Amino acid sequence: MIRSKRYREAVKDLDLAKSYAIAEAVHLLRERSKVKFDESFELAIKLNIDPKQADQMVRGTFALPKGTGRKVRVVAFAEGQAAEDAKAAGAMEVGGEELAKKVEGGWADFDVAVAHPQMMRVVGKLGRILGPQGKMPSPKSGTVTPDVAKAVREFIGGKIEFRNDQYGNLHILVGKRSFTENDLVENVRAMLDHIQSIRPQTVKGTYMTKAVLSTTMGPGLRLTV
Repeated sequence: MIRSKRYREAVKDLDLAKSYAIAEAVHLLRERSKVKFDESFELAIKLNIDPKQADQMVRGTFALPKGTGRKVRVVAFAEGQAAEDAKAAGAMEVGGEELAKKVEGGWADFDVAVAHPQMMRVVGKLGRILGPQGKMPSPKSGTVTPDVAKAVREFIGGKIEFRNDQYGNLHILVGKRSFTENDLVENVRAMLDHIQSIRPQTVKGTYMTKAVLSTTMGPGLRLTV
């Protein structure tokens, strides 16, 4: 694979086979980030799970202590007072049947969809559209809730949704280069601790086999976990 000059400079003198402490990895990645935009920091975790087994799925939501640094666009499926509260909380679009029809028509310019339980009669038919995009509201992910306004505020404030892919990997945004090193370290450590805490009971042996921290344009550094 041909790498860019910027990438080759970023990995110069780095031992990519080594495992780094979280603080050291954060420092090295921030120090070597030379692009003009605010790079994202992503945590990739390889889990020793069988993704085909429902009782080994790893998914949920988590509020990073320092947020993600990303502007999150949230829509809410709600009516009446719940709709008014969701709009006041910062939802970019709020509605019922009309919002569902807009999504069915191809509109997907949002990051998270939350829904009041009573609206699942409307939202349920959007599964084939929102499911593949990872945006389908679900009680397990905290996006189907009677307190829609609270969910809107939490996701705008940095709460993230995660789920393993078909290979048993997690890919999680944990901050931006503009964050302080301490804030990035706190986010990464909190995320790793949370994933460890929700280990499926049916998983045997080593659960978290590998964790790699990387920036948008930079290398990935393996973490000591």
